[in-house]
Amino acid sequence: MNAESNAPSPALAGEPTPAAHVVTPDAAPAPAAGAGRRPVARALVLVLGAIAVVALLLSGLLWQKLALIQEQLARQSADAGFNALEARSMARQAQDLARETAARQAVMDARLSEVALQRSQLEELMQSLSRSRDENLVVDIDSAIRLAQQQAQLTGSVEPLLAALKSAEQRLARAAQPRLAVLQRAIARDLGRIRGTTVSDTPTLLVRLDEVVRMADELPLANAVAPLVATGSLKPRSDEGVVSWWQRSLKILTQEMRGLVRVSRIEQPEAALLSPEQSFFLRENLKLRLLNARLGLLARQLDASRADLSAAAAMIRKYFDPGSRRTQAANAVLLQMQGQMKTLELPRVDDTLAALATAAAGR
Repeated sequence: MNAESNAPSPALAGEPTPAAHVVTPDAAPAPAAGAGRRPVARALVLVLGAIAVVALLLSGLLWQKLALIQEQLARQSADAGFNALEARSMARQAQDLARETAARQAVMDARLSEVALQRSQLEELMQSLSRSRDENLVVDIDSAIRLAQQQAQLTGSVEPLLAALKSAEQRLARAAQPRLAVLQRAIARDLGRIRGTTVSDTPTLLVRLDEVVRMADELPLANAVAPLVATGSLKPRSDEGVVSWWQRSLKILTQEMRGLVRVSRIEQPEAALLSPEQSFFLRENLKLRLLNARLGLLARQLDASRADLSAAAAMIRKYFDPGSRRTQAANAVLLQMQGQMKTLELPRVDDTLAALATAAAGR
């Protein structure tokens, strides 16, 4: 071995030599190492094959799953397309419906505006009619109350005024207008005041005054001579004697003699100086005084009427017999009439007239 190792190599001589396999003692166990690698390779191949099979199976399963997913996606895509078409159709219908609704809304708005305009016009018309009706009502009530006031002044009775105020109160209650509430309160106040006022009845006073006028011709004067009362006739009767006839004749003669002289007390000297002709004019003057008082009562000139009644009463006390019942009755009637004429002043309705003026002015 040392000789071979010490021999020169052909490569060193510069000539090509065939390759020679040099076997060394270290290379002897090489076939055993190759034999150990073969089971590992086989195991590796088996593992790789198993992996490949598993991969193929997984690939098949994955492919099947992908196919199912694709089929499901296709169905979903078809459903989505159908839904999209349906949605487009519904959207188109919704747009048409929206346009139609918008058109109807525009028409409704136009009609609503027309209705609102008509309503406003109708309200204005109703307000104008209500105002005109209230104005007419106020004018009618004012005319009725003023006419009733004139009638009350002419008749001396508050009944026409009360009737007019009651009628006005009823008409205002039926109207039920808040703006006329002030007028209602004023009428209620005037009604209460008139009902609580004592007013003499003028027609009754006129009747009593007419009675005094008729009594003027029957009142006895203070210087009047009492009429002779005959006790019998002077003609003799067949059944009586001559003595009784002479007694009766003497009695009548005695009564006539007593009538020639009359003694009486007269407080007023003027009454004793009245002649029978002057008594006629005295009675006529008394009647004129009473008629003047009557005219003043009718004309509502109460002061002049009271003055005429006072003058008539003074004439009766001065020229007529104060002891006569007729004279006393006439004096009592005149005094009573003078007292009643103090309550002939009719109550006024100033509150109602003021409220009517305010309502007529529209305030």
